[in-house]
Amino acid sequence: MGVRGMRLGSEIIANKRATVRLGIAFSLALLTAGCFQPLYGDPKVVPTAGLDEKLRTVEVLPINLPIGTRLSRVGVEVRSALLTDTSSAGTKRYQLNIMLTATQQQVIVDINTARPDVQNYGIDAVYTLTDLETKKPAFQASTFARVSYDIPGQQQRFAGERGLRDAEDRAAQMIADNIRSRLASFFVAGT
Repeated sequence: MGVRGMRLGSEIIANKRATVRLGIAFSLALLTAGCFQPLYGDPKVVPTAGLDEKLRTVEVLPINLPIGTRLSRVGVEVRSALLTDTSSAGTKRYQLNIMLTATQQQVIVDINTARPDVQNYGIDAVYTLTDLETKKPAFQASTFARVSYDIPGQQQRFAGERGLRDAEDRAAQMIADNIRSRLASFFVAGT
């Protein structure tokens, strides 16, 4: 057997190893395929789905914040984002109460002017889901969102103001997404 025969033999062994690895990976994929449980979907098609119907049983209470403040606008944004999933005319079994606080921090400061160039805007949210039948909290949790934005300089103060507003909107959407995910976890897993 020459060099060519040895090379051909090693290629066959390498191909067999690759085939065995592929077979093992495919077998593992088949074993875990039954573990998938969709959150969203039609419960008539998939019996474990129907999260949309469960989310519609939640009444999102207005967020109590001082009127006319920047944070009150953010609170309206958070509530509006959550109402897109929970609004319906059906009976409500749960109430969601949300409390928000906001923070701003200077991240980067220009050493020549001592003005901030980049700031962080943050929202901290504490929320409670209350079962209306028992009048007891089903769970209480907290979440946060931190987003950064640029301040372009003193001559462009309106651009800085718009950057802050965009940061508030992004943070509000992140808070709403985090709360929605936590509600989904509660309705699917019961914890």
